[in-house]
Amino acid sequence: MARLLSRLIYGLLLLAALPLVPLRLWWRGRKEPGYRRHIGERFGAYPVQIARPVIWLHAVSVGETRAAQPLVRALRERYPDHALVITQMTAAGRETAASLYGADATICFLPYDFPFAVRRFLAHFHPRLGIVMETEVWPNLLRACRERGIPMLLANARLSERSARGYARFGALAREAFGAFTATGAQTTDDAKRLAALGATPVEVTGNIKFDVEAGADQSALGDKLRHRCGGRLIALFASTREGEETLLLDALGRRPLERAVVMIVPRHPQRFDEVATLLSRRGLAFVRRSEDRAVPADADFLLGDSMGEMAAYYAACDVAFIGGSLLDYGAQNLIEACAAGAPVLIGPSAYNFAQAAALAIESGAALRVRDADDLIGTMHALLADEPRRQRMSAAGRAFSTAHRGATARTMALVERLMAKR
Repeated sequence: MARLLSRLIYGLLLLAALPLVPLRLWWRGRKEPGYRRHIGERFGAYPVQIARPVIWLHAVSVGETRAAQPLVRALRERYPDHALVITQMTAAGRETAASLYGADATICFLPYDFPFAVRRFLAHFHPRLGIVMETEVWPNLLRACRERGIPMLLANARLSERSARGYARFGALAREAFGAFTATGAQTTDDAKRLAALGATPVEVTGNIKFDVEAGADQSALGDKLRHRCGGRLIALFASTREGEETLLLDALGRRPLERAVVMIVPRHPQRFDEVATLLSRRGLAFVRRSEDRAVPADADFLLGDSMGEMAAYYAACDVAFIGGSLLDYGAQNLIEACAAGAPVLIGPSAYNFAQAAALAIESGAALRVRDADDLIGTMHALLADEPRRQRMSAAGRAFSTAHRGATARTMALVERLMAKR
């Protein structure tokens, strides 16, 4: 009874939202034009036809899309006779997928969770297997896959305590949705326990695929180019910053500037590039935009990283990196990529999205925790003045990343098990 009631309420909420979807897409398209394209896909209409059997992988946005690289590579090698369909929900995620996988996969939006749209999506592509990266749970989609006998794998799954409490509020609907996954590969033991409590079964701990992501030679070369463009000065990177954090950072830098260093700020979301540029301009701070592709002059101390797909290069270029989303309560962005690049890492008090990785990185000596913006700038001062310590943290970061690889192989074992049942 509870499950039927939950379905009814969810269905009514979706029905109420249906007329607002085009308006929301148009509104978001003011800053990100990608939201105004391919709107038919949001409702299950796809122009492309695929003759081969399909493996479908869903990665909601940029982070999940980039994290999927080792898994996508393994799927191509293991199932060369299958077509790969990769879906996103965000415009930035789709652009990232197109740049990374566009030559070898079909890239499109996943439809919203309206029953008619979900049915059209599945009827069009007929996937033999569905893989969802991290935690993206759509009840109608998962129910439709189970009814059609499509095995579903929740891969690289993570679930913070905060998110678990949020899902638990949906009770029977959440348990039905998580229970619809045929298999779940969790990043950590704690993630596995929280997922199992919400109905996921069976759950295996496979580790974090992000440890298996390797920066290409082109990213390393671009990192060298960025260092050259900074004139040999030390580089302090503020990576994947979120709304409100840049103001705190610039205030702290105003109180204690990082002299003889270039401050590189890379906002998490591309629609905020111009917003951060305005923040810098209003404070009278001379800066160069990465998109200008020119050297940072001696009278400018800031570089605005207004580019997509170059985070590995920013990490390769820097002397110390702060991980955004951790100064304010956003739960932090991915610190693994920075450690793998050998960047000494600083992380703020909010890291619930990467709690275990952050704790292990700190324990290994690859990262340091800071309390607030002033503590962050003070710690950066100390690190930039202490090259031997930076070198020790760099070596520890590389060793930490290497020690935790192997999640892709464990995830592929789950994939092969599910595919063998088809």
